[in-house]
Amino acid sequence: MSTTTAPLPPELAVSEWFNTAAPLTLAALRGRPVLLHSFQLLCPGCVGQSIPQIQRIERVFGHTDLQVIGIHTVFEHHAAMTPVTLKAFLHEYRVTHPVGVDRADGASDVPVTMRRFGWRGTPSSVLIGRDGSILHQTFGVEDDIAIGARIAMALSAPLPDRATARPAADGQGCADGLCKPPTSPENPIREES
Repeated sequence: MSTTTAPLPPELAVSEWFNTAAPLTLAALRGRPVLLHSFQLLCPGCVGQSIPQIQRIERVFGHTDLQVIGIHTVFEHHAAMTPVTLKAFLHEYRVTHPVGVDRADGASDVPVTMRRFGWRGTPSSVLIGRDGSILHQTFGVEDDIAIGARIAMALSAPLPDRATARPAADGQGCADGLCKPPTSPENPIREES
């Protein structure tokens, strides 16, 4: 009998962090459900819908071990959306959860984490289970009840047994040094550290 396992997410590629004392990694967060949300500060859907939804999620699930992480994913208007502008934005919109700036690598206008996950744009979100696997990924804003139910299910999952939890082959959420976005497994991206 063969068992199918959900894919492990690629590791985050972040050039700068806000609202956290130390950089975060998905590998280090294994054992906790993680909700990643990608946004741009000039994206109307992000500002008007996604960020308010994330703030509601934080209020409802703030007493749990859910880790919310924002990824500022800039793929347009690069000159306008600098880390200085982002810092002011986070303050003005009272965003208090950790936010990482998706790393640009010069190979593309699309930053690294966005390419790794295969995000089509912003807002996008990824729910990662306690075992480190991707439970759900979406582009756009889901209904509050749908995302709340997914989070509740992720929170109710038992803690993985550390002895049997699937470790990342390279310690960074990628097998054999390859990070494959879920939407294009035939196009692995090799990332040098």
